[in-house]
Amino acid sequence: MPSTDLEKTIRELVDQRDALDALYRFGAGQDLADEALFRSAFADDAVLDFTQPAETFGATIPAMKGIEEIAGILTTLKPLRTTHTVTNPRTDLHGDTAQLFALVEAQHVRRDDPARHLLLKNVYWVDLSRAGSQWVIDLMTIQTVWHDGDPTVLFG
Repeated sequence: MPSTDLEKTIRELVDQRDALDALYRFGAGQDLADEALFRSAFADDAVLDFTQPAETFGATIPAMKGIEEIAGILTTLKPLRTTHTVTNPRTDLHGDTAQLFALVEAQHVRRDDPARHLLLKNVYWVDLSRAGSQWVIDLMTIQTVWHDGDPTVLFG
């Protein structure tokens, strides 16, 4: 393999890893209650669309617009312990933008009543862009495929 092809392949692999890292920062920021890590996953004007999962459980939550509104998720999650497991990621790179697909299993457990939980198996569709030395989420659409447990753990 000529060195220019090898360099291109390495750059693509690094970009795929770094784009996926934005999704990891989103999940880990919630799980660790680390606001700086969570915020680092998003562009300032990002949109997070959680409307389908909310509707599944009879709630109405409009798409969240902008990092300040999105960061409100952390307040909602304070009474909970969460774990987010990302699997089957697929990244499609286009220069300084990318699309990402992944399956995410999101477990939500009440701190004050650990027997109450909500497990969501979700599909994440994510549009990203390069922002300096890292990738950030511009648009994230979450769709629930199945769930187990008590929806009131997350949706009151």
